[in-house]
Amino acid sequence: MLTEMLGDKMEIVYSQIGPTSSSSNEKSVFQNENTATLKIHLKDNLLKESEYIISSIEELMGTIPDAEISIIRDETALQSTLGTDEAPLVIEVKGKDLDILDQISSEIKAKLQEIPELLNIKTNIEEGAPEIDVIIDRYKAGIYNMSIDEIITQLKDLLMGKDAGKYEKDGEMNDITVKMPDMSLSEFNSITLKNGNKNVPLYEVAHIEKSVSPKQLFRRNQNRIGKVMADVDRSIAFDQVITKVREQLTTLDIPQEYNIEIVGEEQKRQEAMSSLSFALILSIILVYMVMASQFESLIHPFTILLTIPLAGVGAIWAFLLLGKTLSIMAYIGIIMLAGIAVNDSIILVDAINQFKAQGLSLKDSIIRAGENRIRPIIMTSLTTILALLPLTFGIGESAALRSPMAIAVIAGLITSTLLTLVVIPCVYYVFEKIKVKLFS
Repeated sequence: MLTEMLGDKMEIVYSQIGPTSSSSNEKSVFQNENTATLKIHLKDNLLKESEYIISSIEELMGTIPDAEISIIRDETALQSTLGTDEAPLVIEVKGKDLDILDQISSEIKAKLQEIPELLNIKTNIEEGAPEIDVIIDRYKAGIYNMSIDEIITQLKDLLMGKDAGKYEKDGEMNDITVKMPDMSLSEFNSITLKNGNKNVPLYEVAHIEKSVSPKQLFRRNQNRIGKVMADVDRSIAFDQVITKVREQLTTLDIPQEYNIEIVGEEQKRQEAMSSLSFALILSIILVYMVMASQFESLIHPFTILLTIPLAGVGAIWAFLLLGKTLSIMAYIGIIMLAGIAVNDSIILVDAINQFKAQGLSLKDSIIRAGENRIRPIIMTSLTTILALLPLTFGIGESAALRSPMAIAVIAGLITSTLLTLVVIPCVYYVFEKIKVKLFS
């Protein structure tokens, strides 16, 4: 089926039947001899179409009856480190009743299926393994003078086996386990339990119910957690997808004791943006402190710090013109600009102060500094831009992570360099005039 659909788009197809041998894979505990894995390696020039291909495969696999299919995108080591080991979008439902969690999770899944940017949507509760629940009647068990622990112990010994000693074979000691043979559900309901010298049928003290266990059961703060997971179309900005998800979740009627929270990459993104915002503020404060001590002034460092918003404007406009999303790596590039972009202003302001110290007027000092420092300013910015330029070409598997940072720094340096030669002298002139009026 895959060969007919993808044709020459596939480069390598690798298949494995049975559980994976890797013990580090936490999902291996749910794998058995009825599990198969297919790995498809696309051609390099088709990686940008991977979202469309995944969506097509999901539709194709949905036509296979009685099969549980999960589509997982392989990531590079760097992407795995920066991202999360779960699906990009994870919605947690917290509560106590498993049936209500299953109902809410199913409603959330139905809402998410209305968002075209989401695919491969699944929950941790649906389509679990079938199981038999033995519901013990405490009143009837008390009539037969049998405790709950006694019934449970006997059932475990009958079904799972009981150690009855060891025997030697070929020089090795082997365990002897005694347990009942496989039986039908009606036979299981009629098995007898020991109550002293009497035999008590199981149906006298308990009844049997069929149920389906969740694939994975999570708990946090004594609350059960249901998870709804989905992959996201990477061609769309992640925050835009989250906005649509929040709009869909607001239409749900959730019981008072239950709450919904978006985790996964969104939670990591919010935590990262909070940390990076603090880092940006701290970097600006440190830069100001260093310049204030070097220039022995509290005013001129503000003049130099104006370069940072000039650089930030250029970085944001670059992503807007290129149609790229402002990712965390781009935000890191903007933080780097806080220490890189001010270099040009420092060179210019220091030159103005030197010419003023030589006895030149304010206007002549600014003009002379611009004439003498324009070449080193351009050379300093140009060397940094050229050094970062190869990162923007998108060479290699992790280029999508590296290039936003390089684009932010390059675009910010271009605008900050050009505007530094125009804006900073004017601001310096205005500040000096205000200082003279205030202190003269």
